[in-house]
Formats: sequence, C-alpha cells, structure tokens
Amino acid sequence: MTGDRETCKQSHTKSSEVLVIECDTRALVDWLVDGARSAPDTERVVSELCDRLLACGIPLARVGLFVLTLHPQITGQRFLWRPGAAVDVNSAPLAAFRSADFRHSPVRRVIDTDAPLRRRLAAADFPMDFAMIRDLREQGATDYLAVPLRFTDGAIHAATFATDDPGGFTDAHLAALHAVAAPLARVAEIHTLRRTAGTLLDTYVGRQGAPRILAGKIRRGDADAIRAAIWLSDMRGFTGLADRLAPATLLGLLNRYFDCQVPSILAHGGDVLKFMGDGLLAIFSVAPDGGDVEAVCAAALAAAREARAAVAAAFAGAGPAGLAGVRFGLALHVGEVLYGNIGSANRLDFTCIGPAVNLAARIEKLTAALGRTILASEAFARHCPAAFAPVGEFQLAGFDAARAVFGLDDERPPPSQEGER
Repeated sequence: MTGDRETCKQSHTKSSEVLVIECDTRALVDWLVDGARSAPDTERVVSELCDRLLACGIPLARVGLFVLTLHPQITGQRFLWRPGAAVDVNSAPLAAFRSADFRHSPVRRVIDTDAPLRRRLAAADFPMDFAMIRDLREQGATDYLAVPLRFTDGAIHAATFATDDPGGFTDAHLAALHAVAAPLARVAEIHTLRRTAGTLLDTYVGRQGAPRILAGKIRRGDADAIRAAIWLSDMRGFTGLADRLAPATLLGLLNRYFDCQVPSILAHGGDVLKFMGDGLLAIFSVAPDGGDVEAVCAAALAAAREARAAVAAAFAGAGPAGLAGVRFGLALHVGEVLYGNIGSANRLDFTCIGPAVNLAARIEKLTAALGRTILASEAFARHCPAAFAPVGEFQLAGFDAARAVFGLDDERPPPSQEGER
C-alpha cells in the first residue's frame, strides 16, 4: 500500500512538472509567435530565449543556433549561449560548410536529414558517432538535442540544446524544446532576411548606400548633396589585355586587381560605389560642417598609397599570360557630389554624380600621359600639402578653365610610359 501511494505521488509530481513546463513554455511560444519584439536582433533573441527556458525549469548548459546565410564570403552564422556569458557570434567561411568537421557534425546531419537528433551522453552505450558530442561529454554534458529549423523557403537550419543535469532532459523538457522550434524558426528567418538584405545591399551598393536604401531612399531622384573625397581609378592597358586574355583569366585578373584597392579603401573609411569594367569609383564622406576634411583627405591618400603598393606587389612577378607590371592610374579630388538614386523608373543605381566626379575622371586620364600613378586636384592637394607638388596646369575636357594638377613627391615618371588606351 505504501508503494502504491509512493508511485501515485511520483506520478502526480511528474504530471505537475509537465503541467508547469507546458504553462511556462506556452508563454514562451506566444512571445516567439509575436516576433520576440523585446529582442531586436538574433543575438538577443537567443539570450532571452535561453533565459526564458531556464525560467521554465529546463536545465540548459549550452544552446546553439546555426543559420545558413546568403553572403559572398561566409556560409552561415553560429550563435552560442552558455550560462553567465554573452552570446558568442561566429561567422563561418564558405570552406567551413565543406570541411570534414562540419560534414561529420550533428548540425550537418540535422540539416541534411531534416530530422531531430538526440544523444543521451550519460548513458554508457550512447553512440560515439560525432566528435563534437564526445567533446561535450568530456566537458560534463549529460544529454544533447539537435532540432531542425524549417524556413518558409524550404531551407533547413538547426538549433541545439545540451544539459549537464545528472538526469538529462526529461520527456517534458524535450516536449518543450520541440515546441519552441517552429516559432523560433520564424523569428530566426525574419532576422536572417533582414541581415541578408543588409549584406547584399552593402555588397552591391556600398556600406553608406545600404542603410539609406533600407531607410526608404528608393525613389528615382532621392539624392543628397554631400561633400566627399573622390577616388577614381582605372587600369592601364586593359583594352589590350581584354583582347588577348581568355575571359576566365581576365576575370581573375580584375578580381585580383580590385582586391589590391578595396580593402584599403574600406579600412580607411571609404565606400566603394561602383566598378566600371576596370574602373573603380569610391568616396570618403566629409562631415556636413567640413571640420574633418583634412583627416578625410589624409585617409584617402593613405588608402591610395596602400593600393599602389599592393598593385605593385601583386603584379611584380613574371605572372601568367604576360601580366607582370599591371599598372593603374588614380585621381583624388574633394568636392560636392549628388549622392542617391539615378536611372530609369524601374532600374536604379545608387551612386554619385556631379562636376566633381567629372573632374576626377579627367584628372585620372592624365596619369598615363604624365607617368604618374596618383594625381590630385588642387582642392584635394591643399589638405595634404606635405605630400603633393604641382605638376602643371591642364585644359581638361568639359571644363572652361585650365586646372592645376598635383603629384606625389615620391613619384617620378619612368623613362618610358604606355599611352592611354
């Protein structure tokens, strides 16, 4: 009789535990269904989700959210939560998705099979089929669950949950974790779409244009007059290279050439607006009050020097198909530009135009004739007087008066120079 009462008591306690967890997780599910609006980004969604799961009585020791993404350099992001620590956000390069470690991971298994995976790590006979799970067991984990997160486009992502509780996850715990998977997938998808939109806009229109477009500057004619240092560069002899190189070789050459410029531009606060064949247009924005113009011009010049050195180093060797000695010309100017949407009614480009851009383009054309890599306008050179010296005044197409042009003191024209293309 005593045994029956004890069994009933245990059964009642277990039922009460299930009921409490169900009640608590119902509020958690409602929070997710409502968009988890108290957590404005994925990192905080994961943090608050875990806090709420702990409040429901689920003994979590480690939670991971794994989301694949559309990005030119990374394959996805991992958000990793541990008690008492900030959520760790890690971006995986494209190669990581094909690596042996990821191919043989429980996360990859869940993504490939669209099925949950559980390992009772405290059990003596649990299958030792994943190195990562063996590591978790050595760290004291007793139970592990990975569940698929299904996005509306059919893509499969994953969430993982681990505990170090001696009893592992109970049936009630597992039911609660499965219950939050679907609404968590919806929230994760929303944040992923926002992040993807920002990433793609940043990739194609630049990091200054992207937030402007997302903020609603999407109509033709939406533009702002801003002051900026202008960078306009062009490869010399590109037409001849295009005539004799195979398309794949030419594409590789261009990518390598632009890799010599873009990192320096971005590192010094510039924004790449456009690739025009072998040409590149970038700007370094000046504050509205103009108080930082000297610093901005100095940054643009530093980027130009770095790019010059990088191009020289990248194409210094013999190289395939006679690519040694690839050179370029670069013009620097500072002035007012119109920055915004330009184009037809349904096909727009977010870029900058104006006389200042035209002047930079004309100065760049002089680099080959003068045997220089970097030339600057008088407006730019006056902010970096120690670096530039005048090289002459020139009549530039489209401008009435002759314009003074300045070159770097450390550049001297070589004895012979290719003409313009």
